[in-house]
Amino acid sequence: MKKIIPTLLSILLLTACASHEPTHIALNPALGAVGLHTTNDTAISIEMLDTRSKSFIVQLDQAPEAPKLVSSSEPIRAQLDTIFRAGMRKAGYVIDPAASKQVEFQLEYLLTNVINNTLNYEAKTRLVINVKASNSRQEFTKSFSGNGYFKDSFSPDFATLELEMNKLIDKLTTEILNDDELHQFLNN
Repeated sequence: MKKIIPTLLSILLLTACASHEPTHIALNPALGAVGLHTTNDTAISIEMLDTRSKSFIVQLDQAPEAPKLVSSSEPIRAQLDTIFRAGMRKAGYVIDPAASKQVEFQLEYLLTNVINNTLNYEAKTRLVINVKASNSRQEFTKSFSGNGYFKDSFSPDFATLELEMNKLIDKLTTEILNDDELHQFLNN
């Protein structure tokens, strides 16, 4: 009897910890490999906007319950702003708020939809970032998007969700920062 009580308490504690779902995810996107795209010390101003209609980044569907919504623990707009500024500096540009050449990055969509079944779950992520660049004569607009998908056993692992979202953000921001069309426009 003395051995049963600690065992039951341990199981109860583990069950309570396992059923806890966070309300926030800690994204930590990183700057990928960015090549040098200008040697002219071209001055640009940068603005990062979050134009999403929904502020959460994970929607956990567990029928018949209502979906659980999970937000980013830090504003994703600020994180992307840091990445794009560092990336454009690494590409050779000088960041100057008064520059006549302007680049606006718009986070249009970021959501991981998780469908939780009895024995497994699947997660589908979609990310869309628009880029608008302008100078005194013309404007350049391009949309970049990426999708992610994975399936795993049991219930959703939030560390895996974070990792997969970070990978997708890293991939897309690196693609944007190395886009030849954008750099051709900025260097004209």
